[in-house]
Amino acid sequence: MLNDQELLRYSRQILLQHVDIDGQLRLKHSRALIVGLGGLGAPVALYLAAAGVGELHLADFDSVDLTNLQRQIIHDTDSVGMSKVDSAIRRLTALNPQVHLVPHRTALDEDSLAAAVSAVDLVLDCSDNFATREAVNAACVAAGKPLVSGAAIRLEGQLSVFDPRRAESPCYHCLYGHGSEAELTCSEAGVLGPLVGMVGSLQALEALKLLAGFGEPLVGRLLLIDALGSRFRELRVKRDPGCSVCGPTHG
Repeated sequence: MLNDQELLRYSRQILLQHVDIDGQLRLKHSRALIVGLGGLGAPVALYLAAAGVGELHLADFDSVDLTNLQRQIIHDTDSVGMSKVDSAIRRLTALNPQVHLVPHRTALDEDSLAAAVSAVDLVLDCSDNFATREAVNAACVAAGKPLVSGAAIRLEGQLSVFDPRRAESPCYHCLYGHGSEAELTCSEAGVLGPLVGMVGSLQALEALKLLAGFGEPLVGRLLLIDALGSRFRELRVKRDPGCSVCGPTHG
């Protein structure tokens, strides 16, 4: 059950009929893996911890750099040089000590990624490279775990939910195929801080909907954000029956 402190802490979202006590209890007993604690992972981790998701698994092998602070709001100046996982744990513990935090400070290989995904109810891909996104997607498909995927670069962002529990849901590979190893990163192309904050906040929202069991998640839909023109666009995305990751001979 929820104790008095929890009822008070989460009272504003418990007031929502879509959440209520039952939804808050579901969040309390949920476990989520956040892959990447940078511009996207920062607001994701903060909002999920603040909302009372019971267990957060934090994965990032990088350290905090001064150039991160323009957008990675979970870290601060005193965190420069510190492991991003340790920096995030410090901030999240101060925000909500009731949330259990599980660190993954080294790069996840195929086996450790599979184990990490299997240990949670939902995965949020907040990484910044295609190889990691592909690996996370494959692990989620294999384990049957929903994946909330976000990306942002320059002044453009995108967001979708891939849920292998739903027969009609595409996976990340259905949408992007083999991608391109020549993709630019934020360090090469630049990105505006509030944009990654917006995408990360939407990722957190989708995760809360899935974990608490309300609303309509972005399954089969790709949300495109044009920050320059302040425009949102939605595209329908279908499952690829010949997908090498989630197709009938592979899924």
